[in-house]
Amino acid sequence: MRTQENIERFGYRQELRRGVGLTDLVFYGLVFMVPIAPFAIFGLVYSRSGGMPVMAYLVGMIALLFTAASYAQMVKAFPLSGSVYNYAGRGIAPPVGFLTGWMILLDYILVPCLLYLVAAIAMNASVPQVPVWAWLIVFVGVNTVINLRGIRMTVKLTRVMIAFEVIVLALFLAVGLWALLQGKGHGFSLSPLFNPETFSWPVVFSAVSVAVLSFLGFDGISMLVEESTGGSEQVGRAMRLALVLAGVLFVTQVWVAALLVPDPGGLLVKDTGTAFYDAAAVAGGDWLRHLTTTATALSWGIANTLVAQVAVSRLLYAMARDRQLPSLLAKVSVRHSVPANAIMLISLLSVGVGIWMSTRADGVDLLTSLINMGAMVAFVVLHVSVIVHYSLRHDSDRWWSHLIAPLIGMGILVFVVINANILAQVVGLVWLGVGVVVLIVLYALGRRPTVQATSGNITT
Repeated sequence: MRTQENIERFGYRQELRRGVGLTDLVFYGLVFMVPIAPFAIFGLVYSRSGGMPVMAYLVGMIALLFTAASYAQMVKAFPLSGSVYNYAGRGIAPPVGFLTGWMILLDYILVPCLLYLVAAIAMNASVPQVPVWAWLIVFVGVNTVINLRGIRMTVKLTRVMIAFEVIVLALFLAVGLWALLQGKGHGFSLSPLFNPETFSWPVVFSAVSVAVLSFLGFDGISMLVEESTGGSEQVGRAMRLALVLAGVLFVTQVWVAALLVPDPGGLLVKDTGTAFYDAAAVAGGDWLRHLTTTATALSWGIANTLVAQVAVSRLLYAMARDRQLPSLLAKVSVRHSVPANAIMLISLLSVGVGIWMSTRADGVDLLTSLINMGAMVAFVVLHVSVIVHYSLRHDSDRWWSHLIAPLIGMGILVFVVINANILAQVVGLVWLGVGVVVLIVLYALGRRPTVQATSGNITT
């Protein structure tokens, strides 16, 4: 059946259990992105964008819709766990796949660390008697136990968490809009979308390089293609749906918040880190401030990290079964059909890196920069993979899907990378350099990157 692609033609056995439907995939993607993600980074996006956070989120959504289209094309050709690692390795060449997987690891491995850290800091602010490191360990422990129980348990919990987040968001929007109608804030205006006094494309793309953090996670849906009941077509559809739904939610909430910030001029100069919660207080008072703060902690610390842990464990599993990481990480739990060792490794890394970053004043900013750079570079290679695999290697005549759209998506992302934080650029290059060294070592050990043979058919 087309919806149940046979991965044996790629040299693998179907070890992961197929039990995830379209709705589950969309919920998974939304939870990974977090419907209320802008709560935590709204001030930084507002400041970077010159007071145009709506513009930043719209451009970010459009850029990633092109990326989602390229994901949909590559997941048809290679319906395997491993995401862009597999697509670049099979669509271009195995060494390119390894280096791309290495770059996306920077994103996937550090995303749970950042989420746990942000949530732990938020909870420590509410309950200072419990230190940040203790909250971090609690969040990691809860999520690890849930993920080890199997993907169905994860999916069920994500539905509960996303319902909670949507309720909180609905309350904020209802109270915020009512407050604006009552004359609070700065009244209705288009300035959060476009302000001619501060507009320039470098300013917008600098803000987009931060705003895309809210969208990262839609690509994690592709990690579940081997567990999807509808295969690659279902995964591609779920990515687009999740992106659009998240984009609408993000644009709506930052627009309302931008009209309620108590000190727009001061926020343009410096982000306080509490800008969204300050806007909530203007709209509804301290109760709404505390509600949005708590919701951020729970959604980042449990819901988002839960699915982030799933995604990175599948990437480690895919690279390990190709002998590009220790084979121990390819071990699948017989009882629950999950890559248990990969899940445990991510848990340990999250605790270690999270506690280390909690001791740094710039820990959150540093992790954010590293995550965004790894993802953007990997997405650029994804677009190249579509062009090489379909247009060059198989001479496809679908010019829009296999050449023009990938070129547009790649161009937007390159501009985002150019306008990103200098520290992020430097660290991204350093991480890539380390990956090159690891690749050389693999060649020296006789374990150069390879992929299993395929049937040679092309799916369009």
